[in-house]
Amino acid sequence: MNEQKKMISEEQAEKALTSGYEEAKEILKDKDELERLLQRLEKKLEKVPYIGTQLSVIPVLASLLKSYIQGEYKDVPIGTILAIISALIYFVSPIDILPDSIPIVGYFDDAAVVAACWKLVESDVKEYRAWREKNGKEEDLDI
Repeated sequence: MNEQKKMISEEQAEKALTSGYEEAKEILKDKDELERLLQRLEKKLEKVPYIGTQLSVIPVLASLLKSYIQGEYKDVPIGTILAIISALIYFVSPIDILPDSIPIVGYFDDAAVVAACWKLVESDVKEYRAWREKNGKEEDLDI
């Protein structure tokens, strides 16, 4: 994480996250766009190495979003949903602070933005995980 902080500051990551909220609001209104975002995410996850724990939380973030979209799980603040969508938009975008075409290093900014999102949504994700466990879905985190 120290290496990451040298390449992208926490403030830059938070700014990148919040700058995507308007686009996230628009995507949230369109189920087809949301589905395309999740498809792009799935494709990118197939070829991206997880960097520490920052990127390893993406599947549960995507699962929460999918459960919300499908109406299975609505007990989550809209701000959490917007933060998740914004982080996922940033993650799937090849054009960002550190271009993804730079091996390994290109994902440090993605990890930092996902970490900024995680700071905001962690407690809601814990509640979601508890709900999943209670409903027998604890291991099923398919995107």
